[in-house]
Amino acid sequence: MQNSSAEKEKKIAAIAIGASAGGVDALLRILGGLPANYRLPIFVVLHMRDDRESRLAEVFEQHVRIPVRQAKDKEEIEAGVLYFAVPGYHLSVEQDRSFSLSGEDPVHYSRPAIDILMSSAADVYGSTLAGVLLTGANHDGAQGLISIHQAGGLTVVQDPQEAQISTMPRAAIDLCHPDLILPLRDIHTLLMKLGTP
Repeated sequence: MQNSSAEKEKKIAAIAIGASAGGVDALLRILGGLPANYRLPIFVVLHMRDDRESRLAEVFEQHVRIPVRQAKDKEEIEAGVLYFAVPGYHLSVEQDRSFSLSGEDPVHYSRPAIDILMSSAADVYGSTLAGVLLTGANHDGAQGLISIHQAGGLTVVQDPQEAQISTMPRAAIDLCHPDLILPLRDIHTLLMKLGTP
């Protein structure tokens, strides 16, 4: 018998989040107000043009009370830190719970790709990973959520009716049948519940 989403929520050790078009606003709404005692690492891939320098860490430092960093190659993952993927590089989680960055071909026209982050994190964290997919204009992330689902993790998709661009959430719902389909305010509540003692 499959675990309910409530049972899965009890054992989450890390969160992987993917977003594309409209993603900055959606991320601010779900991550804003994370408290200093937040205990989980959060990995975020937001599709951006390769030639743009990311200022996401600087922006989000103003809205959360946990450390915010751009993920670095070979960096060891720490609890209670918000990590953003660097534009132009795929971000993967390695078995020793460190990051690796690679310049392999784009996936769904994207580098970094949400699928690569989520699939690699599912290989490492298994049933203790939560995956969250937000607004976006392509199908990136759907396969990543399938990997998390197959590993027994918790899969969450933004309600497409609320998404700025619904293509990505709808693709994930069609392919993955996620555990939860929620508006942003409820995703925020869930993340607070998962990571706050």
